[in-house]
Amino acid sequence: MSKGKASFGKMNKSVHKNCRRCGEHSFHLRHRECSSCGFGKTSKLRSYSWQNKGGLGSYKK
Repeated sequence: MSKGKASFGKMNKSVHKNCRRCGEHSFHLRHRECSSCGFGKTSKLRSYSWQNKGGLGSYKK
């Protein structure tokens, strides 16, 4: 398996499309869910506490 010209010929399938809810190019066509906002999997917006820096204990002197 090489990482050169032969591999690039196989990159013709579209796996992700733009999401209807968040607009990111993260909607997986086969899984039918967005990896960015969670559309198709849940009605709530996908978010985790580790995504953003900050919070109550983030300030250090």
